[in-house]
Amino acid sequence: MRARRFLLALCIPALVGCSHLETYGGPAAGVVGTRALLNSLDLWSTTYLSNGLIAYAIYDPLQPTWSIEASVTGEDRVQMDLQMKRLVTGGEGEARQVFMRTARKLAEEGGYAGFDVLRFEEGVEATRPFARRTANGEIRLVKSRQFPTL
Repeated sequence: MRARRFLLALCIPALVGCSHLETYGGPAAGVVGTRALLNSLDLWSTTYLSNGLIAYAIYDPLQPTWSIEASVTGEDRVQMDLQMKRLVTGGEGEARQVFMRTARKLAEEGGYAGFDVLRFEEGVEATRPFARRTANGEIRLVKSRQFPTL
């Protein structure tokens, strides 16, 4: 009787541990497998590390995709020039979205009710060694027509 209780007391933690092993086995195996693969490929050598650092410095993934320069051209007009960074991994079709988002932000921060897009153009600058997408446009900031004092 005592032996049976002792055996049962030993089996319960093992069964509970096995039920939780399924959820943690995948990530652990992935980490161990990746580590073994990197060691076998010798990717920790100074050549690979220095090339990776150079590529990271050139690409700079933390830099915003679009740089925006806004200038006031009149009492209620703003011109925006957008330039995309040279090395990108996407975002080529988002110039209009970035332009509209910036215009909305300018209108809200200035206390205006909205804005009208007067002009918007997109293009590509053929510079060397990499081409660069550009966009520029002009907006007119509009005060509220229903509540002109706001």
